[in-house]
Amino acid sequence: MNKTQVLYPNSTSTSKLSRALSLLSAGFLGVLVVGGVGFADMPAVHDAAHDVRHSLAFPCH
Repeated sequence: MNKTQVLYPNSTSTSKLSRALSLLSAGFLGVLVVGGVGFADMPAVHDAAHDVRHSLAFPCH
């Protein structure tokens, strides 16, 4: 019985590329969130955090 083995010559470079894209995406999302909060009105930020706490069932009062 013959077994066919598939080789992926660029699997390490694909892994590195995937890791780099993941880090770049996470960094971009972080900058977007920090920038959005930095330029938002404080009541809007408070209300958003308040709503998230309620949606996650954490008491805040």
